[in-house]
Amino acid sequence: AVKKDSFADFIVGEEKAAQRLTQPYGIALYKGKLYVADTGAGGLAIFDLAQQRFSFMTGNGAGRIKRPINIRIDADGTRYVTDTGRDQVLVYDRDDRYVKAFGVEGQFRPVDLAITGDRLYVADIAHHQIHVLDKGTGRLLFKFGKAGSGEGELFHPTNIALGPDGDIYVVETSNFRVQRFSADGKPVRTYGSVGSAPGSFARPKGIAMDRAGRLLVGDAAFQNVQIFDNSGKLLMFFGQTDGRADGLNLPAGVTVDYENIALFRRFADPKFNIDYLILVASQFGPNKVDIFGFGRMDGMDYSEGKPAVSPTSKPVS
Repeated sequence: AVKKDSFADFIVGEEKAAQRLTQPYGIALYKGKLYVADTGAGGLAIFDLAQQRFSFMTGNGAGRIKRPINIRIDADGTRYVTDTGRDQVLVYDRDDRYVKAFGVEGQFRPVDLAITGDRLYVADIAHHQIHVLDKGTGRLLFKFGKAGSGEGELFHPTNIALGPDGDIYVVETSNFRVQRFSADGKPVRTYGSVGSAPGSFARPKGIAMDRAGRLLVGDAAFQNVQIFDNSGKLLMFFGQTDGRADGLNLPAGVTVDYENIALFRRFADPKFNIDYLILVASQFGPNKVDIFGFGRMDGMDYSEGKPAVSPTSKPVS
């Protein structure tokens, strides 16, 4: 059996009392390290799961972090941080050393980005647009979107994800929907609408895509994450719905991870087969990061094609 505090020990070891996340938003897991963009604390909390070490990265000089919203990590380990305190995208190498910054005064207020090939798709919440930058130089290639609620228009795009089809999926918090674009910025379709019933949105924020093209969308008002197939059909939802204090609380960043399952395997039911991990950052409440396993339980009938979501661990406070 896993003792109550073993997950906290696993995350930060003896240093677990030294740091508490303040107001996390974005989250990423890369080669055994959990990165959390802590907006309130003005830096990146880094939990080395293999070494059971904790560090907090604020940068210095030209690489100083002010108000990080999201962090995305490229396949080569390059870290991209969207910073609304600087209105720039900050770039760090795989050793967390500052490399450069993208964005000039007045260009954008970046809140999230997606990485594909040699491009960065940057969500600009101030101008209701997506800026497409050259990944190496930061040069603007093109941009799309304008303020509005029609097809191809955006209103407060807050989070963005790359689909396995190469399309770009953008959460519009103030339009209560997810809008899908082709790689060249052409509108494809929308998902969801404002409402209080399952399958609708009240305050959507975080988004992630799995390899099957399913959309995982966090809603800060519903305190949950909803999972849709690529046609927009609601498959399931999970999170806090019964008023308990220890569930999701204003969930923001959502991401999926296929590479680090082994690190969390022992925290799941032995009969539960994990396909991938789902990481959710909550901005408030006692639990700031929750990690779930998406998969199938041995002996259960999944004839309707609905896998299960199960907590794999105790949350990170």
